[in-house]
Amino acid sequence: MKKRVLIIEDDAAIAGIERDNLEVNGFDAEIAWNGNDGLRMALTGAYDLLLVDLMLPGINGFDLCAKLRSQLDVPLIMVTARGEDIDKIRGLGLGADDYVTKPFSPAELVARVRAHIAQYERLTGEKGKTRELVFGRLRVNPAARRVFVDEKEVILAQKEYELLLFLVQRPHTVFDKEALYGHIWGEDRYGDLKTVAVHIQRLREKIEADPSSPRYVQTVWGAGYRFTP
Repeated sequence: MKKRVLIIEDDAAIAGIERDNLEVNGFDAEIAWNGNDGLRMALTGAYDLLLVDLMLPGINGFDLCAKLRSQLDVPLIMVTARGEDIDKIRGLGLGADDYVTKPFSPAELVARVRAHIAQYERLTGEKGKTRELVFGRLRVNPAARRVFVDEKEVILAQKEYELLLFLVQRPHTVFDKEALYGHIWGEDRYGDLKTVAVHIQRLREKIEADPSSPRYVQTVWGAGYRFTP
């Protein structure tokens, strides 16, 4: 069965390029021309990945990203013409898994879509194979894909969860940003390492008692990050 991608984009030329390149590479792609229609279509749960432009009529891309992430955990990639790092960081902070900046390479876009869907399927396919992991006040249940802190459930975005699961399964091991990007995002060639730092910070804000002095996800200066049980 073909994987389905929802393109939420008001620029007909850009949307057409995205749809045509996805379809020629074996995906089904549909277009929503504004944020309101994009939200309605996405929440049907019929799509394997969402491509969201930031500058949308109706609900803008930032607000749309936040609404979608609060209700869906499928991969979400921002597509933006803006080059400012603050916009990318804001989008990632709202729950986007990755971003592509216009003008983009169609091959890069397809590669990222393929990689994110494959990573999501790998994660959901393996979630029942791992026992529950408990580290003091932190509990990770891969079978249910749920995380608890002090027995209260914490809602993580897809990549936040993948990062946490990857680290807790390899305690005391230091991984640099390049390695984490390769393992979690899967496309070294197109990586922006700021993505890793933003997701680590969001993860700390959700699981650490004091994110500024993390107990679990620690920084090893000059080397990377490690999980300390």
